[in-house]
Amino acid sequence: MIEPRLDETIFGDRPPPTTRAERRSREPRNRSGRTRLVVLLGVVLIVAALVFAVGALTPMFSSFFSRNDYAGPGTGTVEYTVEEGATGSQIAAGLAKLDVIKTQSSFIEAANGNPSASSSIQPGTYQLKKQMSASEALAILGDANARVSSGITIPEGKWASEIYATLAKSTGHKVADYEKAATTVTLPKGITAPDQAKYRLEGWLFPKTYNFSKQDSPKAQLQRMVDETTQELTDLKVPRAKWERTLTLASIVEGESSGKVDRGKVARVVENRLVDQTGLINGRLQMDSTIHYITHKRGNVETTDAERGQVDPYNTYLNAGLPPGPINNPGVAAIEAAVTPDQGTWLYFVTIDSNTGETLFASTFEEHQRNIQKWQNGK
Repeated sequence: MIEPRLDETIFGDRPPPTTRAERRSREPRNRSGRTRLVVLLGVVLIVAALVFAVGALTPMFSSFFSRNDYAGPGTGTVEYTVEEGATGSQIAAGLAKLDVIKTQSSFIEAANGNPSASSSIQPGTYQLKKQMSASEALAILGDANARVSSGITIPEGKWASEIYATLAKSTGHKVADYEKAATTVTLPKGITAPDQAKYRLEGWLFPKTYNFSKQDSPKAQLQRMVDETTQELTDLKVPRAKWERTLTLASIVEGESSGKVDRGKVARVVENRLVDQTGLINGRLQMDSTIHYITHKRGNVETTDAERGQVDPYNTYLNAGLPPGPINNPGVAAIEAAVTPDQGTWLYFVTIDSNTGETLFASTFEEHQRNIQKWQNGK
C-alpha cells in the first residue's frame, strides 16, 4: 500500500506553486480594481450628501439672515446722535433701540464688511428711518454731509449765562428754561453751590462739543455737562474734598491765561499769592478776571478803579483768598494746571502783547514794574 505524499494531502490533486512568478500568477487580479470602485462610490455618496445638505440648508440660512436685518429702505424719520468716542457696539445698540435696524449684529456685520464707511462715522446728529437695512443705515452714518447737526461747542472759560444762551440758540429752548433747569440738576454728592454764587452750576458746565438730540431736555443737557466735569476730576484723581477749590482756582487760571503754556505759571502765581500774607499782596489775588465776572463784561482786559472798588464777595482786590466759587467754566487744561501748577516764585504777571498772548512773570514788585513799562511802551 502506497502512503499519500504530504503535499498531495494539503493541496489536493494540484501541486503547490514552487516559484514567486507562479505564486503571483495564482493571486486574484481584480482586488485593486474593486478598491478603486469602492472609494469612487464613497466619494459620489459624500458629494451627493453635500449637495442635498446645501440645498436643504440654504433656505434656512437665508431665513436666518433675513430675520436679523430689515430688507427695505425704511419708513418715516428718526434722529440718532452719535456721541463723541462712541464704539460700533454702542452705535448698534442705539440704532436697534430706536428700531432703525433690526438687530445689533446686523449693523456690526455690515460695518465689518465695509470698514471705510464704519471708520468715517463722525459725532453728530443724523436723520435716519425706522426699519432700515443695516447697510443703508451705515451708509448714512458714514457720510458727514448727512448730519443734520454737528454738535454744540461750548468753549472754555464761558460764564454759565453765556452757556445758557448758546444752548438756547442751538436747541430752540429758552434761556429761562436752562436757568430753571439749573436749579434741579444734581451736583456730585457732598457738593453744594456757595450761597454767594451768581449761578448754581458755575464751574460745573464742562466745555466741549456736545451732540444733544431734540429729545434731550434742558435739565438732561446740563446734567450731562456736570457729569462730564465730575468725570474729568475723577480721571485726574483730584480728591473729592478738593473739587470745589480746584474748579475755583482753575476758573481763575482760565480767565487769566493767554495760552496753554502760561496756565501752569498763572496757577503758581495764585498759589503763591494765597500764602503771601505780607507786603503789597497781603493774601489778595487781585485778579481782573474776578472783576469781569462781577461786571459781566467781555472784551476789555483792563478794569477801572470804580470797578475794582465794588463791594462784592467775588472782588479779589478787596477780599483776600479765593472767591466763593468758580468765575467761569474751565476746561481740562486749566484744571490740570490747578492740580499741578508749575514750580516758581512768581507773584506777578502782565500780558504785554494781546495779539500773541505774550505774558511776562515776575517774582518781585520791581521786576513787575519793569514788565508793566514794556507793556505800556508797546501799546
